[in-house]
Amino acid sequence: MFSKGVQIIFAKKIMTIVIFVLVLWYGGLFFQSFFLHRYAAHQVFIMSKTMERITFILTWIFQGSSYLSAYGYGIMHRMHHAYTDTDKDPHSPSYDANVFAMMWKTKTIYQDINKQRIDVDPRFTKNVPQWKTFDAFASSRFSRLLWISLYVLFFVFFTTAWWQWLLLPITFLMAPIHGVIINWFGHIYGYVNYKMNNTSKNLFRFDFLMMGEGYHNNHHKFANRANFGVKWYEIDLTYMIIKVLNYFGIIQLKHQTVKK
Repeated sequence: MFSKGVQIIFAKKIMTIVIFVLVLWYGGLFFQSFFLHRYAAHQVFIMSKTMERITFILTWIFQGSSYLSAYGYGIMHRMHHAYTDTDKDPHSPSYDANVFAMMWKTKTIYQDINKQRIDVDPRFTKNVPQWKTFDAFASSRFSRLLWISLYVLFFVFFTTAWWQWLLLPITFLMAPIHGVIINWFGHIYGYVNYKMNNTSKNLFRFDFLMMGEGYHNNHHKFANRANFGVKWYEIDLTYMIIKVLNYFGIIQLKHQTVKK
């Protein structure tokens, strides 16, 4: 039997691991939703160039080894909206045999866009933020291996049971996991508020897991709306933070009129 003091230390280390993974999950998810999705792809708000650069860096810090370029993400997401559930869609369960095939296809298109190996329709590139030098570093093998090494060291120091190591791969692949939940499951499971010519679904009545990204059907209906929630119970946590940032003048929300 361990002494009470040792048990307390073990409990604190377990909590530290869980909190660490949750911070990476929700921190990375927030910047994916706030910066890559709502700003880079849809530009539902405005920010200064200085704030944009700061957000680039914060996205790198919280996404770590799975960092995504605002340029590559923004263009690919615009393509997704333009070609939803067709053979030109960068990611669709309707045209990919399984989730792994879809994610491999997504990765290939994303890299082709970033490395300018394919021609992109100018309508998808308009005003998409790009910081080439920073993206080159943040997306480099050195940067990704650096973050992976730091995550492993953190787990080595704080892990007290074998099952905690099962959480480590999640820290490596946080952004792709977020992508799978929305781009695969968000087109298969859930409910719809609006019938459209695509398979988009709302995953949850209250989106506690994806901070508003799970209201995918709503988003496809009103692609340029800052608030992804429509019903009273569809609380968009990312939008709530956006409202606070707008109130303090850190960003400026664009005026939006939505007809339901």
